[in-house]
Amino acid sequence: MKDFLYWIVECFAKIHNKILELNDGFSHTLTDKELHFIVIGLVGVILVLIIQPLFKKLASTGHSLVITWVYVFTLIIGITFAIEIGQGITGTGQMDFADIVFGIFGFVVIFAIYAGIRGIVLAIKKGSKKRH
Repeated sequence: MKDFLYWIVECFAKIHNKILELNDGFSHTLTDKELHFIVIGLVGVILVLIIQPLFKKLASTGHSLVITWVYVFTLIIGITFAIEIGQGITGTGQMDFADIVFGIFGFVVIFAIYAGIRGIVLAIKKGSKKRH
């Protein structure tokens, strides 16, 4: 887990350094905070431009559960990483990538069970409406 996190940090550090090199090449250089403001703001808007049409299409076709799943799945990834990083920093547990994988897999499996039960209930409701 630690090696994986260091690899991620190293990748971001390389991107960060490249942006700093580009910044240093201009006559007016931006501070680190200004760069974070611009880069994260742009990344966020790019993600909105990619994700919003997808979610709009899903919502128009009645697939709000898919939208909910994507949102919660994203939160689960963030939460599991935060827990493991917190354990590594505080020493309250062992930081382990497998814990992240198993936690996310647990969500996927339990959600699939929920979605299956929900599908059965909705099918029964739809079937009983047709009879009446």
